[in-house]
Amino acid sequence: MTLGTHRKVTGFSGNEIFCLDKLGYAAGQLCLGNNVVALGVSRGIGAGLSNLAGGEVTEITKLVHDGRKNAYDRMIQEARQYGGVGLAGVSFDMINHGGNLEFIVLGSTIRKPEAAEEKLSFSTSADAQELYCQMDAGFTPHRFVFGNVAYSIGVGSSITGAFRGLKRGEVPQYTQIFDRTRHLALTRLKQEAILGKANAVLGIETSIIPLLGVQEMMMIGTASHHPALSAYADDPVTSDLTNEELWNLVNMGYLPIKLVMGVSVYSLGLASGLSSSLKSLVGGEVQSLSDLLYEAREKALERVEIDAAKCNADEVVGVKTRVYDLGGGLVEFMVIGTAVKKIEGAATRNTTLLPQAIIQDRETFIDSTTGGATAFRGTRAASAQATQQGAISIIVTVILIVFYLIMKAHGYKG
Repeated sequence: MTLGTHRKVTGFSGNEIFCLDKLGYAAGQLCLGNNVVALGVSRGIGAGLSNLAGGEVTEITKLVHDGRKNAYDRMIQEARQYGGVGLAGVSFDMINHGGNLEFIVLGSTIRKPEAAEEKLSFSTSADAQELYCQMDAGFTPHRFVFGNVAYSIGVGSSITGAFRGLKRGEVPQYTQIFDRTRHLALTRLKQEAILGKANAVLGIETSIIPLLGVQEMMMIGTASHHPALSAYADDPVTSDLTNEELWNLVNMGYLPIKLVMGVSVYSLGLASGLSSSLKSLVGGEVQSLSDLLYEAREKALERVEIDAAKCNADEVVGVKTRVYDLGGGLVEFMVIGTAVKKIEGAATRNTTLLPQAIIQDRETFIDSTTGGATAFRGTRAASAQATQQGAISIIVTVILIVFYLIMKAHGYKG
């Protein structure tokens, strides 16, 4: 593959360039890496069988992981050609080209003006503003890391869940699958951080993506090192705090300890559904439904508290609640936040944060068209329902096949 030769193009904004200057750096070249992959017949068959069983679809997990990793490696190769000491703002995009998936990785090099020889020593998902916050909070970036898992609810769990859905309450089969896969992505992220000799993963962003007939959860972040976190070398701390939040907490003497998650999948139940329908005719509160949804959120929050207690955290901050309509009267509640702890030696280098480090750049290119690249940033609530509908379609197919066999056994000639 022929590498690009553009040498005066950067992805950094004016605010980012200002922050880089305060760190002693200068903006470098925009770098790109890509990789186009196809599912393939053998992988498709294997994925289909895994889809029937439920849980992780390892064929898809490996396919998309390798596709992104190859694209990332090509971007690093280009960055080394241009020169620079680091690579910032690393992000993933994906484009569907008629069934073939193109994975794209973008980032911009960081230069050290007075350096006699520049050697690429770190990469980060943080843009230059976020990088300023991290470094001023005492963290040294090591490498961009990501962890992913492709998974399916599966026919077995779907059938069990469907019968369970006749009554209200938690559906353990679904809760276990969603909880296990979400933590699996986090585990893989931490494994990459350990390989990078880091003791923390900062700025974690979580995406839930419908992909190749299943659902994928992906986490990206920056593997970093902090001298006050030496005890976590074998089990890196994780945080989904924004970098501005991180700076503020470190300024108060707190450090992140663990990204914590709580999941609960509940069935609204046949009785609750009928009650809701009847109540809608006359108006007023549907007490049974209010109680059920309150209980589901409390269950997810309770699991977050248990997770935080295991790591002796002082608080759980930045808590976010996500609610997904899985279809068929099933609702998933996911609570995610960062457990923090007051640690001796935690302090920022400066007492105040630069305004340029927190100013949000105004978007000057507005694209209202459909299609194009799919950015791996932000959670897509609709994807959960799309995946569940895929599982339901499998159930319907199985039912139709059974019905056909019964009819044929009774002499039906159609």
